[in-house]
Amino acid sequence: MSMTPLQEMRHSCSHVLATALLRVFPRAQLDIGPPTDTGFYYDIDLDHKLTAEDLARIENEMRQVASEKQPFVRVEVSRAEALEKIRKFGQTKFKPGRLDDIPEGEAISFYQNGEFIDLCAGTHVPTTGHTGAFKLLSVAGSYHRGDERNQQLQRIYGTAFPTPAELTAHLEQVEQAKQRDHRKLGKELKLFHIDETVGQGLILWTPAGSIVRQELQTFIAGELQKQGYFQVFTPHIGRLELYKTSGHFPYYRDSQYPPVIDREQLDALAKEGCSCAQLSNRISEGNVDGYLLKPMNCPHHIKIFASQPHSYRDLPVRLAEFGTVYRWEQSGELNGMTRVRGFTQDDAHLFCTEEQVGQEVMGCLSLVKIVLSTLGMNDYRVRIGLRDPDSAKYTGDPANWDKAENACRAAAKQLGVPYSEEAGEAAFYGPKIDFVVRDVIGREWQLGTVQVDYNLPIRFDLSYVGPDNQPHRPVMIHRAPFGSMERFTGLLIEHFGGDFPLWLAPEQVRLLPVSDKFSAYTDEVYAALKKAGVRVTVDTHPDKLGAKIRRAEVEKTTYALVIGGKDMEARTVSVRSRFTGDEGAIPLDTFIARVRDEIATRKLMLRKK
Repeated sequence: MSMTPLQEMRHSCSHVLATALLRVFPRAQLDIGPPTDTGFYYDIDLDHKLTAEDLARIENEMRQVASEKQPFVRVEVSRAEALEKIRKFGQTKFKPGRLDDIPEGEAISFYQNGEFIDLCAGTHVPTTGHTGAFKLLSVAGSYHRGDERNQQLQRIYGTAFPTPAELTAHLEQVEQAKQRDHRKLGKELKLFHIDETVGQGLILWTPAGSIVRQELQTFIAGELQKQGYFQVFTPHIGRLELYKTSGHFPYYRDSQYPPVIDREQLDALAKEGCSCAQLSNRISEGNVDGYLLKPMNCPHHIKIFASQPHSYRDLPVRLAEFGTVYRWEQSGELNGMTRVRGFTQDDAHLFCTEEQVGQEVMGCLSLVKIVLSTLGMNDYRVRIGLRDPDSAKYTGDPANWDKAENACRAAAKQLGVPYSEEAGEAAFYGPKIDFVVRDVIGREWQLGTVQVDYNLPIRFDLSYVGPDNQPHRPVMIHRAPFGSMERFTGLLIEHFGGDFPLWLAPEQVRLLPVSDKFSAYTDEVYAALKKAGVRVTVDTHPDKLGAKIRRAEVEKTTYALVIGGKDMEARTVSVRSRFTGDEGAIPLDTFIARVRDEIATRKLMLRKK
């Protein structure tokens, strides 16, 4: 197993963790302890619920293990010898099963440091003293082998970096991430709701969150109109046969909701005496005349394109839809808005000639750039997902794959941003270009995607009439700048920390009258802002002014306007900006003109520190 130096160090830390754990809790049974993108973990079975105090004890013991500078020693053994080592070390609950996972003929190895020995392919740093700066972070529940039907274990999470300074920087980022967590802010700012009686992973957009979503949709729809897209609408379900033709079924069967059986067929099967088990098997295998909650919008858009004849003069045809799709995610993988079971894509599919592929891909990439620059997300890189030649996942003619992959490479080079190529990351029907964005606190998110597809037009026998009056096969381009409205909004909540730029803010201005004596002028200010198209509210609570100001701060209102006697006399408003602080009195007309300009230009605003 090949690891980067950082992965190797973190994997070694997981062994140091296990060594320390068994010193503190000798009866613990160990499962696995791999490195992760941000650290490491170890899954354990223990008849004691670990606490923060326990983690502190284990971490102190880890430091002791590190100070002992125990060498990591690798030893290869036979399968019988491996079982005996596992038995002697007392780790017989999970390790034999992990041993069974190793294919016959493959080397079986253990690594030992001090008194600890573990079934492990490696690799490791030279000694436990080479494990850098580490910290245990938390304990969470996990299932053996990730299967909900198996025993629940305790997972100890930790992180490690080469230097204390890097560790400190990471922990500060983690703390910032907690404060910016979209699940926390979404609840506090009433942006979305998830209700168990509706279903896990299904987002209920509240009025405030719906404003953010609608503003994003209006923004992208305006850009699509400039680029010559046509808006379409398609149903939430389609016949199973449609997705068999596209290949989404059975390729993604495990991540889709089961097919819904046609009522007439269900009645016929019941008359035939089909048992529940037989029916369940037929449904899971797709051997029914039924419907599928759509996992993708592309087959529907393909059918719209195919519904009428096309000439080469018509191309490219660009079809766009805010289309809701459904995927089955394991409950343990669901996460607020960023990992859901139902989501709306800002989806589009372009049908073009082979000669138009390059310019159309560039048009899609430029659209993603417009989106990201408008939102101040200018720190990003591009990842080209290519097929893995050794995998059977990918369909279609290798020659077409070569053309599609070369088109993606050429477009990425022309874009002029850093890019990398990753084999095995393509969709089953074609290569793709993903934008990987770094947010304000340094985390990376995969967002907009563009895919070049020669295969689905073949599967659906699409054609257009060329200049030679003969049928030709179009090329299809899939693109979604936001990816999904749910995930993108969740990212924005965290990126902005809930402090949306004015054009996205659910509440743009709040009026804070000092007392009821100024209600007439407050009404006048309210009406003027409403007429200007500003989202404005009035704080009518009988509280003192200080309490109203604090409430506006907590609820992240962009502008709070204090209205008192001097303001009424001078026809001003006393402006408190979420971004620049107390600005003092400003003429009402001047403030309205400024706000209208900030909304119209989608001005980015930075929070004052």
